[in-house]
Amino acid sequence: MATPATLRDGDGDGDGAAPPPPVHELIKKKRDGYKLSDRDLASFVDKLVSKQVEDAQIGAMLMAMFLKGLDAQETAALTRHMVDSGDRLDWGEAWRPLLVDKHSTGGVGDKVSLALAPALAACGFKVPMMSGRGLDFTGGTLDKLESIPGFRVVQTVDAMRAALEDPGCFIVGASSRLAPADGELYKRRDVTGTVDSIPLITSSIVSKKVAEGTRALVMDIKVGRAALSKTVEDATELAKSIIAVAGLLDLPTRAVLTRMDVPIGRAVGNALEVDEAIRCMRGEGPRDLEELVCVLGGVLLEMRGAVDSLAAGRERVAATLRDGSALSAFRRMLVKQGVSEEDARRVCEDGSADAVLPRAPHVTAVRAAVDGVVADIEGISIARACQRLGAGRTRSDQSLDLSVGVVLAEGLRVGARLRVGDELMQVHHAQEHLPDDVEALLRGAVDISEQGLPAGSEAAADRVIAII
Repeated sequence: MATPATLRDGDGDGDGAAPPPPVHELIKKKRDGYKLSDRDLASFVDKLVSKQVEDAQIGAMLMAMFLKGLDAQETAALTRHMVDSGDRLDWGEAWRPLLVDKHSTGGVGDKVSLALAPALAACGFKVPMMSGRGLDFTGGTLDKLESIPGFRVVQTVDAMRAALEDPGCFIVGASSRLAPADGELYKRRDVTGTVDSIPLITSSIVSKKVAEGTRALVMDIKVGRAALSKTVEDATELAKSIIAVAGLLDLPTRAVLTRMDVPIGRAVGNALEVDEAIRCMRGEGPRDLEELVCVLGGVLLEMRGAVDSLAAGRERVAATLRDGSALSAFRRMLVKQGVSEEDARRVCEDGSADAVLPRAPHVTAVRAAVDGVVADIEGISIARACQRLGAGRTRSDQSLDLSVGVVLAEGLRVGARLRVGDELMQVHHAQEHLPDDVEALLRGAVDISEQGLPAGSEAAADRVIAII
């Protein structure tokens, strides 16, 4: 039976005590290394969303938090008040054990959510996934989905409820009414140099997930040159922070640390990644993409007691990719979110997606200039090239060319042997001729060693580093 979702207004925090200190005193308190109380943070968040804090004060508080840090209790209090600053989605008790979600810290070619949400739905779970747009080298999950004609990332609560009823998942943009305090802080973190503050990252992620009504979360925390966390130690610290704070807000969470140096799969670019995710849901996707979908899904199944081991969870998710049930859920999700029945069918059919998805007018092959062995594939250089083609943003208001991007040659991997003239990748571009600077970036992204493969270079073939 359908369980209706409701919007619950954020609760205020007033205990009748004396007024809290003014904002500048709270800034000084944190600047000097003192712990902010629950009441301090409630006051700051309340003033933030009611526009009673000056921009200079917001920047000063962010910097004080960045330099002096927030402990788990402070971070949890900040997160809780950010949640309470807006609405919360409540899907009802009947669906409570089934509500699961995944969040990634971002990566090159990361189309995991596109396949994972419907795979989890095919396993009987409810996935209220709220995602974002890309602001950097390539588009985000919402941009990728918008390459499918008619797909609407903005949905009413009733429409989201209907999608959770069948097929069991939706992927929408986060409403500005959910944790609006996070939005006020988030848009200032880049310009204040506080993006990589672990407490602020934690509160931003957890507040949105709590507000969306999910009841179990798996984090995909990327590690490597093309990731926010450059080292396993940094990623582990972030994972532990998120797990601790989410736990204090009654959101069970686990984290999977995954490598992010080489692009995920072969495709980088919005429509190209949609096509690859669909192939994954037909059981034909790249091995590393399928590995991430199955591991992240398997962790959630084990967390919710649907299986007795991670291995069993991985196999159950993999079965939805082989038997077509994940792809069927994806197709039904497209229809629920505005895509016509005919286009949804064609997008999901083998060989028919080209008739629906946008395609760049020009395709140029980049080829090897020397004989040798692939020693490295630099994902961040490929992402930069895609941004220059128009697949990514440099400003939040910038429109994207959803058709452009790069598809790596099948078999291009660290350790592969190449000869002069072998294809490295195909570049999908709008210009009549591939720009020289883009070609140089892409050619330089593939390190071909004429001396052979350096020792230890193949050790990082698997994506998964650790599960916490």
